[in-house]
Amino acid sequence: MKKKLTSILLAAAMTTAVLTGCGGETAQTSGETTQSSAPAETTQAAAEGTEVAATEAAGETADNSDIGTIYLVSKGFQHQFWQAVYQGANEAAAEYGVEIDFQGPDNESAYAQQVQMLNNAINNNPKVIGLAALDTESCLASIETAQANGIPIVGFDSGVPGAPEGAIVANASTDNYAAGELAGEETYALISDTIANATDTVRIGVMSQDATAESIVNRGSGFIDKIKSLIEADGKTVSVEGHDLWANPVDGANVIIEVVVPASVDASLSAIDAQNLLNKQDTICIYASNQFSGEGLINGDANIGRLGNDVVGVAFDSGAQIKAAVQEGKLAGAVTQDPVQIGYKTVELCVKAARGEEVSDVDTGCKWYTAENMEDPDIAPNLYD
Repeated sequence: MKKKLTSILLAAAMTTAVLTGCGGETAQTSGETTQSSAPAETTQAAAEGTEVAATEAAGETADNSDIGTIYLVSKGFQHQFWQAVYQGANEAAAEYGVEIDFQGPDNESAYAQQVQMLNNAINNNPKVIGLAALDTESCLASIETAQANGIPIVGFDSGVPGAPEGAIVANASTDNYAAGELAGEETYALISDTIANATDTVRIGVMSQDATAESIVNRGSGFIDKIKSLIEADGKTVSVEGHDLWANPVDGANVIIEVVVPASVDASLSAIDAQNLLNKQDTICIYASNQFSGEGLINGDANIGRLGNDVVGVAFDSGAQIKAAVQEGKLAGAVTQDPVQIGYKTVELCVKAARGEEVSDVDTGCKWYTAENMEDPDIAPNLYD
């Protein structure tokens, strides 16, 4: 990057030297005559403009050596998901010429350990901190200390929901509604012919871990809204049933979207939900909106065997069981978050915040993966166990 900048500036300097040597003479360019001399201030402005353009092209807005270490406190470190976040953070750090200190507790229940890591970061009085809070309440006193010391915090992954106003300057995270929409688009492409040719009502199951967590709710809502609109655009009627949060019943509809939510976050209950959907003969497709429900779908089908045969299965997230089901054809595909981009965008936001620039939330995107593209370079790093 710096070599590229130096080359561009050197070229600009050589051009200036040539123009100065020509004085008031004319230079031939492709058969055309142009005036080659220019006022000194114009030449200087052009050179400065070249420097700015080169700097921006390199992804830098200024020399970032004065920023110091950027501390990133994640929810974990050993999990493959966080290793992918770390990879993206390192890529951005190299591009922007900054140092990062990436840490995370031993597991996602180690609240006290994360708080200690956050406190250690604050004690170093950095210009910015990145935080994916395990529990905002546990981190509250530390967040308030950072705010009192004028240290901006950039949230990432699930961010820092419920933090004091102004403490979190921006978040780098997945737009879960948009991710649900992507799942809806890809799913409809797989089942549109079946729906178009159906002479009786067909059913699409939607499995949700719960109906309270914002990320889970949005993944379900994005899917339902998108696939409903696509079905209706093709002239069919849709009835959404099964849970009050999403219910929109329509008598005599061509397609029923049935949403199931277990009474508690229990793997066996999720598997039973899947079995109930799979035992309905009009079910043509089931979407599971996170890793928990995806694994419940796979386990529920273990003794039924409809997935990959007459029922299209689609999941969200990754994990060893879901990846294996995609590879084996039991699941047609799945949507995964983009942890590499989460890490990259977090560092990018931190650099801007440290320089006092205005920042805002960034959607880090998501990926649709199938057995055919799982090994692609832009997909594989985002598939975690």
